[in-house]
Amino acid sequence: MPANRSKTQPKKLWGRFQIDASIPALDNIFDVAMFEKYLHDRIKVDGIAGKLGNTVVITRNKNTIKVLSKVDMSKRYMKYLTKKFLKKNQLRDWVRVVASDKNTYLLKYYNINQENVA
Repeated sequence: MPANRSKTQPKKLWGRFQIDASIPALDNIFDVAMFEKYLHDRIKVDGIAGKLGNTVVITRNKNTIKVLSKVDMSKRYMKYLTKKFLKKNQLRDWVRVVASDKNTYLLKYYNINQENVA
């Protein structure tokens, strides 16, 4: 039989995600403020885009964006929206989205080697 639990347990936050865009933002090819607005407009809650209410909170700290969600949201959904934003701004050919740890994505440049193999 499980131990008695108090009825005032804190609510579990389903998603805590971070997107670090410091590398392309320092080169002035990526606008973090515009990306934050894009996320505000595109994240869907209960099938409706743009109406986040108190369930999803998006904050920006210099070149990183943090998304806190009280509803079930996948990390893969954040990657999908980030890639869609990159494609819209024609940056998808130069910038990629890489998972740096469990809850963080990092925007990096593709590694292009200039060496010719004979």
